[in-house]
Amino acid sequence: MSVIERFIQVGWPLRVFFTENVFAPDNLLLRDVLADTGPRKALVCLEDSLAQALPGLDRQIENYFSVHAERLRLVRPPLFFCGGERAKNSPGLVTDLHAQVQRHHVDRHSYLIAVGGGALLDVAGFAAATAHRGLRHVRIPTTTLSQADSGVGVKNGLNAFGQKNFVGTFAPPFAVINDFNFLGPLAPRDKRAGYVEAVKVACIRDANFFAELERDAGKLTAFEPAAMKRLIRRCAELHLDHIATGGDPFETDSARPLDFGHWSAHKLEQLSKFRISHGEAVAIGIALDVIYSREIGLLDPSAAARILDLLEKLGFTLFAEELLNADNANLPTLLSGLEEFREHLGGELTITLLSAIGTGIEVHEMKPAAIAAAVAELRARAGK
Repeated sequence: MSVIERFIQVGWPLRVFFTENVFAPDNLLLRDVLADTGPRKALVCLEDSLAQALPGLDRQIENYFSVHAERLRLVRPPLFFCGGERAKNSPGLVTDLHAQVQRHHVDRHSYLIAVGGGALLDVAGFAAATAHRGLRHVRIPTTTLSQADSGVGVKNGLNAFGQKNFVGTFAPPFAVINDFNFLGPLAPRDKRAGYVEAVKVACIRDANFFAELERDAGKLTAFEPAAMKRLIRRCAELHLDHIATGGDPFETDSARPLDFGHWSAHKLEQLSKFRISHGEAVAIGIALDVIYSREIGLLDPSAAARILDLLEKLGFTLFAEELLNADNANLPTLLSGLEEFREHLGGELTITLLSAIGTGIEVHEMKPAAIAAAVAELRARAGK
């Protein structure tokens, strides 16, 4: 036997810009990010609920490209797509985007720009990663959840076979542009959703950030803009730090610390037929793993109490009836989420728990009795 082996190293700049009124003609950020020479082609997809909340946004986008036509060319008016889990459950949206890329000759020096929440960004990112083996993808997240977490990462995905993100790619976006003004029309439930990812990343990486969230809890509950901006920026920064320095940006190993609290959250979303939103499910998942960490002696009870209290102060409910679902053998359906979580990456089951606020720890076994005790405590805490 003989072999030729080489190591391929690829550098990926991952840039997250912060601005306001990104499509105002005198805001040159988007123009300068997309093109130093021109004109560069761009195809824009826009979440329909955002367009309804901000009438005229599509025309504003068209006007922006018209004003900067010497460097940018919009190949057609913005496309409207659904958002949320409906988008991630609709593989036909990817085909639609591929057809538009082909029809308008959008090439690998052109841009597919997605304006919307995390689900639409996932779908558009997958389409961009697979058309011509990779278009330049620009994300403009429009929810707290996507600005703080999902929109600033390197994953794209669709749901399939009843599982979250079964189909997907790792493909860093060309750029991410966070425009705080897009958060204004959101309902309170959606404004709050991104807070839980800040709690998550603070729990596993930054005790000082966790203390800041505790201090700002009242302002965050009231959706005070300065507090929200601080949360989004620091949360995004910690996610980028992990992706860039954690040593496994494309999750080739069996661990994914940024999914602390997610093994049960993904299962809860499925069991509720997505009645429970991602942010709400992650809050429950974090609470479950915090109590579990305390139950097996990893986490100090006072630290566990602080985390549960903060989640509740931020407005999250920490129990759902789906936690009690059982299968035909009368076993908790929730437990199947562990195998689905393991199978998604392969290898050994690896779950992130907490040994202290700011310090995650990996375990390779989850004890059903301790999980059941954590569920029972959450149920009692909710008065159910």
